[in-house]
Amino acid sequence: MKILLAGDFSPTKTTNELFKIKDTKTLFGDTLSLFEGNDINFVNMEGALTESDAGIEKFGPCLKGTPIAAEVMKEVGINLVGLSNNHIFDYGIRGYKDTVAALDKAGIPYTGFGKNYEDARKNYYFEKNGEKIAFVCVCESEYSYALEDRMGSRLYDCYDTIADVREAKANADKVIVIYHGGKENCRYPSPRMRKLTHALVDAGADLVTCQHCHCIGCTEYYKSKFICYGQGNFHFVNPWRAEYPHWPLEIVIRYDTVTGEIERIPVNINAEINGIELSKGETKENIINLMKELDQSIIDGSYKQGYADYCESQREVYHGWIGRAYSENATERDNKVFGHYIDCEAHLDMLLELNKTANHTNEK
Repeated sequence: MKILLAGDFSPTKTTNELFKIKDTKTLFGDTLSLFEGNDINFVNMEGALTESDAGIEKFGPCLKGTPIAAEVMKEVGINLVGLSNNHIFDYGIRGYKDTVAALDKAGIPYTGFGKNYEDARKNYYFEKNGEKIAFVCVCESEYSYALEDRMGSRLYDCYDTIADVREAKANADKVIVIYHGGKENCRYPSPRMRKLTHALVDAGADLVTCQHCHCIGCTEYYKSKFICYGQGNFHFVNPWRAEYPHWPLEIVIRYDTVTGEIERIPVNINAEINGIELSKGETKENIINLMKELDQSIIDGSYKQGYADYCESQREVYHGWIGRAYSENATERDNKVFGHYIDCEAHLDMLLELNKTANHTNEK
């Protein structure tokens, strides 16, 4: 089979009207050709498709788009949606129900969400011409994940997810894991995250791709299996993110399950037209050179320093919040952010990197 794996798909205030009138030419430009000739076209649904204004309590924005976007997705060829991320529950139960109602109406299957923790642990299988592919979509512990007694996204668990991947491998020819995690705006995986993806391959994953960081990250082959630590966004046009030069740059992955061939296709957001396009000229060359540089950092081990440097750049932010938590003048929000930071794996990785224990600094 030929499978297209794209990153975060999120209609915004900037693009909602274009989705409502189904202006696929402006929204997708020449990237429409990417969806042709594939058996599966996958995107991560980063936010709810709802008209609700009742966002949940959280640190960070609540994301939503028009339910009509589901019809646009169907029209362009998207036929599988991942719901395991930190934004699908941004508008609570109503937002989720509105989202799946829109997807159901458009005839688009989805995976990575359930009525509770156990229900969310369902692998998605796609079978065609005697070949069976399994999708395991999981996310880190940040807001949307399912609880024992509440609906939510499929949570990555270092025990259960490994078992789920093994089960998928026993029942399918190929296993694709979509891991929604890692630190936003950081091109490098934490050492823990790299061990995690290797463990997924050891358990039976044939391809692992990480989404959520909103930037292009490192890639590598481990035991001949492809791992991507950051695809960047796919359709997430946000002019207010213009201060982040990495935000418009992204890659789409095309995977041939028979030959094992991997193609990384450079794409970029074009904020001038509120759409996306295949990268060309200098932009494409810059993305290709960036990918080479990032991949080399995995080979020579310098990704660890790259990750450490990024953590250092965020020291004041993290120590500012942690320093206020549970202090004499702390607000309820100050205290809650402490829980948020130790709950989410990516934030906890950062804190541990910035706050080495004596065991790491004692003589060697």
